[in-house]
Parts: sequence; C-alpha cells; structure tokens
Amino acid sequence: MKNDKRTIFGWAMYDWANSAYITTAGAIIAAFFTGEVVADNGWHGLSGETLWAWVVSAGAVLLFLAMPVLGAVADFSAAKRRYLRAFAYFGAVVTVVLALVPTNAVVAFLGVFLLTQIGFVGANVFYNGFLLDIATDDTIDRISSKGYAYGYIGGGLYVALAFVAISLSDTDPAVVRMSIAGSGIWWIAWSIYALRMLPEAGEAEPMPTELAGISPIRAYARIGFGRTFATARKMLRFKQLLLFAIAYMLYNDGTQTVINVSGAYAEDTLGLDTTQIIIAFLIVQFVAFGGALWFGTLSERIGPKRAILISLVVWTGIAICGYYLPEGKAVPLYLLAVVIGFVLGGVQALSRSLYGSMIPEEAAAEFYGFFTVFTKFSAIWGPLLFGIVSAATDSGRPAIISIIVFFIVGGLLLSLVDVDEARRSKDLWSFEGASAEIE
Repeated sequence: MKNDKRTIFGWAMYDWANSAYITTAGAIIAAFFTGEVVADNGWHGLSGETLWAWVVSAGAVLLFLAMPVLGAVADFSAAKRRYLRAFAYFGAVVTVVLALVPTNAVVAFLGVFLLTQIGFVGANVFYNGFLLDIATDDTIDRISSKGYAYGYIGGGLYVALAFVAISLSDTDPAVVRMSIAGSGIWWIAWSIYALRMLPEAGEAEPMPTELAGISPIRAYARIGFGRTFATARKMLRFKQLLLFAIAYMLYNDGTQTVINVSGAYAEDTLGLDTTQIIIAFLIVQFVAFGGALWFGTLSERIGPKRAILISLVVWTGIAICGYYLPEGKAVPLYLLAVVIGFVLGGVQALSRSLYGSMIPEEAAAEFYGFFTVFTKFSAIWGPLLFGIVSAATDSGRPAIISIIVFFIVGGLLLSLVDVDEARRSKDLWSFEGASAEIE
C-alpha cells in the first residue's frame, strides 16, 4: 500500500468527501443557527454566537476519551476501513436529519449537530490512521498535504454550488436547509467512491486466551481500554512526543477556534449576511488548496517544524486583524480570508504528518486516536474562552483577540521540541494484544 498512487488517491478523496460537511458547518450551519434557529433576542439570555462556541466546546468533551479506544480496537482487529465507513455513513445521514430540525428548536438543533460531529471526528481517527500505512518517511508530509488539498477543493466546490442556490433563492431558509442536507449526501456518495480504492491494512491479532470465553464486544472493549491506558501511561516517558502534543493542543486550539466561530462571528458581530459569509469561506477553501501544497513543499526544504512556526506567526496576525474588521463591510473579511486560506492547510497537514513521523506504525489508529484527543481537548478551551469573553463583554471582538495566547504559547513550546529524538523513540514501542510495551 505504501506510496501506491491509487490508494493515495482513494485516501485523499475521502477528504474531498467529508470536507463538504465541515465547510458547510462553518460557512452555512453556524450562520443559519445564529440567524434563523435562535431568535433575535437570543436564547435564555445567550446570543447565538455564544451558544455556538459553547456547543463546539461541549462536543469536544464528549469525544475526549472514546477516540483512542476505538483506534486501539481498530489496530488490533485490522478494521480501520470498516470503522471509517461506519462513522462516515452515520455522520452523513445525521447531517441530512439536521436540515429537518425546525426553527426555534435550539436544543434539538444543537443535539443533532453534536451527533454529526461524532460521525465526522470518529471517521477522521481511522482516516488519519491510514497515513502511516500508505506513506513512507520521505513522502508523509507531501501525502498529508495532498489529502488536505483535495479536501479544500471538494469542500469549496460543494459550498460554491450551495452558494449559487442560496443566492438565486434570495437566502430562502428552505434552500439553506437543502444545502445543509446536500452536504450529507455529498459526504456519503463520495465516501462510497473513495473507500473502494482504500483497502484494509494489516492483519488482525489473535484474541488473547484470557478473553476467549467472553463476547466479542466485551473483549474488544477490554482490549481497547487496556491498550489505551497502557499507552497513555507510557507516553509520559517520551518527553519530546509529549512536548509536541502539548504544543499542538495549544496552537491547534487557536486555529480551530477561528475556524469554528468565524461564521457566527461574521454574522453576529460583523453583521454580514449568509451570502457574504459563504463567499469568505469559498475564498479560504480555494486558497487553502495552494497553501497546503506550498507548505508541503516548504517542509521538504526547511522541515515541518519550522514551516508550522512560520504559519503560527501569521495566525497571530490573523486574530489581531479579526479584531479590527469593520462592521457591515465584507471586503476586509475577504482579504483576511485569503491569508487564512494560505496558512490553514499548512498548519493542519504538517502537524498531522509531523506527529505521524513520531509514532509507531503498528498502532497508528490508536496513536491517531490520541491525536484526535489532543485535537478535541484543545478545541474545548478556545471556544469556551471565546464564549466567556463574548458573554462578559457583549461583543465578539475582545473574544477573537483573546485567542492569540494559544498561538504564542503553542509556538514557543513547539520551538523546544527535538524532532529527531522524537522520531528515534518510536522504535522503542512494541504492541501485542491488549498491552503496550517499551523495549
């Protein structure tokens, strides 16, 4: 499977598939929630912008522990493709259901949205886990960047089609709902196509004799929790890997917060309409395609760590510029969207591949489950801080400027990571059954 063009294409096409959903979530669903589902006077004293930031944070808590357990089970049973398909189909179907939730049903809308997030994030654990199966050390940065690049184009193309439909309808809520449902249909249809080219990787391990007499569900649960906690304890002994994880949690918190709240911020604070917000997201998507590929090339010259640090300096400037965006004017947001698109792909793709170069291949899904934990754990605090500051000041502007602390501290910690030492340490791991050992 390694460096096989057809397999890499199928893997990258899944990013094309699911990006329609996640781009729609930021460009359309968030603005639809704040502008249509929540009444003009808010919900129990809370604005739609604040509610959206907090539900994103709550969703991260729900996913915090489950992902590495599922990853460990997938590694043990050689079932990454099976789990990827199950979560993807679930998330896609629930996205269609989200479009049917009636106006003013705030709790129901947020509850269904959380289910879509479970499908999306759960599938990504196993999708990311394939990276070490299909790439070698010299191609991992480029292949990871290719996946993100395909995703930006796929998500951007879908939202462009939705934008045309919404614009022609004069932002008819019914058409907006159809666009939300369509992202789920796009997700499942392209997933079927992509997964046909992505074979299952590895061989299932034999069931330990001490678990032979119990049901498969209980046995896999014990294996999943056992390997997860054993691995988590032993990760504490790998200083450089742990330092990278902490740094990533911090700077990723900043990037994810900007992404997750930008639609609500543009609608609620800047007073822009759905059409203008969609245009901004389209700019981000299509610029990010080139940005992801450019950063993949840059990392081959200066290394992924330095390339990420460069992007974090730019991200700090983005948050500061976001504070000064004028109300009711779309052009300044469009210009900022160009910059966001350029650095977005770099920080995401290179963080994923840099982490992948530090972890043992035979437990890729499990370790990428931890990567998802790092991602979701970090996604708790930024939106939470944004919601608190926004509620306290009754404005999103101080909230957006508060995010720069994550970029600054995360970048400082990343600068201390010894990448070479972290990569050498991956050879010290060994896995068998429900155990994780250090040689």
